[in-house]
Amino acid sequence: MNAVTTWTLEQTSAADLISVRVPEAATSGDLSIVRVEIPSPELNCLLYAVVGAGFDWSERREWTPGQWLAFVSKPGVETWLVYERGTPAGYIELDPQPDGAVEITQFGLLPAFQGRGIGGYLLSFGTARAWDLAKRWEHREPTKRVWLHTCSKDSPHALGNYERRGFRVFDTKTEQAE
Repeated sequence: MNAVTTWTLEQTSAADLISVRVPEAATSGDLSIVRVEIPSPELNCLLYAVVGAGFDWSERREWTPGQWLAFVSKPGVETWLVYERGTPAGYIELDPQPDGAVEITQFGLLPAFQGRGIGGYLLSFGTARAWDLAKRWEHREPTKRVWLHTCSKDSPHALGNYERRGFRVFDTKTEQAE
């Protein structure tokens, strides 16, 4: 048994977002971020497995194809992929919830792309998309809160990256896990 600490963080205003310096790869055209516009449960499942493999992501491991389809087809759910020179490098998932909240449900990079400034850039971009989500979805109320959680099993840089982007911790829990 190991102790696992989970931090829940939030922004309560679009003004809370602290953007990161744009990486040179983005200014040279080598880096791009694109919204997945056709819901693809297989793609999200693959991204979850590959990005989460090094961090023991397990919440969705047992999801059925039907559960994946239901999630990615939910109105307002968005997946954004970051590419470097045409190669998928990572992703961020946004899940709108009641009362103007948007959860960043998944965020991460493939191992070969970590530690190069791409994560901060993708997180800044994705958080901005959470704040303007209502502009892309009819009948969606404006975003009032963007939130997420991370834990001590995630990248050791995750919590700091979220805080540098303007997220504030509002809950911390430590539990024993296998």
